[in-house]
Amino acid sequence: SSLNLAADCNAVLKALQPIFQEQGMTETVHNWEDHGYLVTYIHKNGSFANLRIHPHGLVLVDLQSCNDHMKGREEVDQLLNKVEDRMKELFHGNIKRVKRLPAILRGGVIDRYWPTADGRLVEYDIDEVVYDEDSPFQNIKILHSKQFGNILILSGDVNLAESDLAYTQAIMGSGKEDYTGKEVLILGGGDGGILYEIVKLKPKMVTMVEISFDKWPVIHINHSSSNIDQMVIDGCKKHMRKTCGDVLDNLKGECYQVLIEDCIPVLKRYAKEGRMFDYVINDLTAVPISTSPEEDSTWEFLRLILDLSMKVLKQDGKYFTQGNCINLTDALTLYEEQLSRLYCPVEFSKETVCVPSYMELY
Repeated sequence: SSLNLAADCNAVLKALQPIFQEQGMTETVHNWEDHGYLVTYIHKNGSFANLRIHPHGLVLVDLQSCNDHMKGREEVDQLLNKVEDRMKELFHGNIKRVKRLPAILRGGVIDRYWPTADGRLVEYDIDEVVYDEDSPFQNIKILHSKQFGNILILSGDVNLAESDLAYTQAIMGSGKEDYTGKEVLILGGGDGGILYEIVKLKPKMVTMVEISFDKWPVIHINHSSSNIDQMVIDGCKKHMRKTCGDVLDNLKGECYQVLIEDCIPVLKRYAKEGRMFDYVINDLTAVPISTSPEEDSTWEFLRLILDLSMKVLKQDGKYFTQGNCINLTDALTLYEEQLSRLYCPVEFSKETVCVPSYMELY
């Protein structure tokens, strides 16, 4: 409860005490002269409540319970209803806002909480753990969401869901490019989504190449795909077929090949051989959140990939890559500055899309 006036902390405490006492909860009061009250209420069943009364007019109730059945939830709601009603009686029209937040479920079999790139906590409607394995490099999870289908999560980062065709289409040029008869290089993309969509467009050849883990530190950036390995490919081809179709069933097809190799020596080899591509699509890692590009190894890696990619890109070729959450303006501006430091001049444009499972503009 947020009040329009300063709170009489003692009056609030006396008004709310009977509610908790009726529940048979044991009370402990902590009083700071200028900072209000902290009151804890403990029940013999293990549940407890913290009541924090701030003199400036903010009253917080945090209730934690081990009850996971309907009756227990109803009891919690009834208690909070009584607190809310008593506050309204006490302050009449002087309550600016009353806000009740949904319960955060801790320690459940299914983890439903994942942060966005800009630090907001999102609760997903996860109802099943489809796949959960540790490769030599990372933890790989595929979780089922009622809204978004299966979601690939690598070491805590939401990478891609079956709902996220918008991401794949955007990183391919949003339907404005003609891939017919073209040579395409995909860096990363282990979920198979980009490969699957490009193969439909009749390219001459698509080469998808992965990154090695032994030369670069794994720095986890939200929605990054830098940490793909064979186990990710195996998991996706079984559990994310709406995204990858059948292209991951074989590492070589009529117009594509998948190389499970370190992409850096591959790029260097292609540059030395003079092999050139019409399109290079970098799905390795998002723009780093760090705003210290000279000190962050992810920025160093990003610049190296950019430089090597330009060396295998045809003069009129195009390079597509992901950015990051639109709220990360400083990091995105720093990335644009990196483009002016390349050994060759480039022009660039950018596009903002809504990626469903990210729950943010990207």
